[in-house]
Amino acid sequence: MADWSEARDILAVRLDTLGDVLMTTPALRALKVSGPGRRVTLLTSPPGAAVARLVPEIDEVIVYEAPWLKATAPRENSAPDFDMIRLLHEKNFDAAVIFTVYSQNPLPSAMLCFLADIPLRLAHCRENPYQLLTDWVRETEPEQGIRHEVQRQLDLVGVVGAVTPDERMSLSFSAAAEARVGERLAQLPLDLTRPWAVIHPGATAASRRYPPEYFAEVARQLTERGVTLLFTGSGGEGELIADIRRMAGGVGHSLAGELGLEELSALIARSPLLISNNTGPAHMAAALGTPVVDLYALTNPQHTPWAVPSRVLSHDVPCKWCYGSVCREGHHLCLRGVLPEEVVAAALELLTPAPVGIAR
Repeated sequence: MADWSEARDILAVRLDTLGDVLMTTPALRALKVSGPGRRVTLLTSPPGAAVARLVPEIDEVIVYEAPWLKATAPRENSAPDFDMIRLLHEKNFDAAVIFTVYSQNPLPSAMLCFLADIPLRLAHCRENPYQLLTDWVRETEPEQGIRHEVQRQLDLVGVVGAVTPDERMSLSFSAAAEARVGERLAQLPLDLTRPWAVIHPGATAASRRYPPEYFAEVARQLTERGVTLLFTGSGGEGELIADIRRMAGGVGHSLAGELGLEELSALIARSPLLISNNTGPAHMAAALGTPVVDLYALTNPQHTPWAVPSRVLSHDVPCKWCYGSVCREGHHLCLRGVLPEEVVAAALELLTPAPVGIAR
């Protein structure tokens, strides 16, 4: 096959985690709608697969723990990689698109697709890929400017004629999940006709966590202003949420460990506002159209909320764009410099309905 217009069965490779997959969904939609009868299969990590199953544009999900990504646990041999090559070969894909952030090397994934005999292979690449890519888009970031991650991937697939007028991110949930969330909310002493918000205080990377004592002050002040708060997080974040609520005087309600990803999506979609670190739920809110106050650690510049009312809060520091999972300077000032009063003001601004005819 020599022409992307003829490609019907496309493999999309995005081996990162939840937020990265969501920020790729507009490009996946472009691939899907740019040819009749197209199928899009996503090759992704286990966390990426969890959210990919809630993306309507994705027809099939293949889970792969690639040894060239930092999140993959060490393993004894290369047998899983040869197994994956065989599986991809058997699938007989017409084309593959390899999605990466600009700091990642696409060539291991390109080699995987080459060995699986996928005839068309597209990616950004800094160095000459020779035969590993049939369609090479030269990597220009960050030297020539940085794009939002969503725009970066839309630009990539646009090179082969895949475009869409709908550039929103994509995420869905079932009516059953929505009903389960409704039943759980009905068990709480909530008046959903009054202002309320979800606070998600956790994050995988330590460098992206707003201080718990600051979250507590935010919660206390918002409660004083009549805002009811629901705290969400994994079961392992239950203690963090308990500490925040204790420091705040016991305000709010904890749903830590109670919601699967689909139920969390339904809750965020229903919520008037999400207050979160720059982590997966912030991108879920953007995909679902929920306004978000994003406590944005300056680890990287291209992952702010996409196409949704938002307030992105950070404190400028000389060490910004460090890409570190742990603050190398040890001061966490890009987040510690954001005062709770700033977060409260941003939240109240987004919770206040705009006058008719005025867009935010």
